[in-house]
Amino acid sequence: MKPLIIDSEITLIPYYPNYDTALPWYQDLDVCRQVDNIDCTYSLERLQKMYSFLSTHGDCFYIQYRGVLVGDVTLRNDQEVCIVVCKDYQNKRIGRRCILKMIELAKEKRMDQITAEIYPFNTQSQKMFLSIGFVKTGEETYTYQLS
Repeated sequence: MKPLIIDSEITLIPYYPNYDTALPWYQDLDVCRQVDNIDCTYSLERLQKMYSFLSTHGDCFYIQYRGVLVGDVTLRNDQEVCIVVCKDYQNKRIGRRCILKMIELAKEKRMDQITAEIYPFNTQSQKMFLSIGFVKTGEETYTYQLS
């Protein structure tokens, strides 16, 4: 995989083990609740297992914003998109631009749709995905039709 340039501010960097940078994102209880609906932070072991799974079951990238790694995004082989942006960089339209790039990647891979699992309390993510064109298709499932 090669880096994917989104715009002058954002580049998606293919995953490589960089736990010193990524672990702090998953030390925020609010972020962990948004992502996994858990009330605890990630251990290093949990983070390693997560990245091992994502990087072997899809295209996993770090999100680089203005030269700083601020989160990760994955387009899984099962057509699910997953994204995390650390709290300090949320509400800067970073997630929106990354998901739009994942839609492009899914089209290149000839996927017919992509899905996102979003918890009912995560209204921030719901609004973002709906504004892009995803449709709520289940209690926690949002789908974007590509064909």
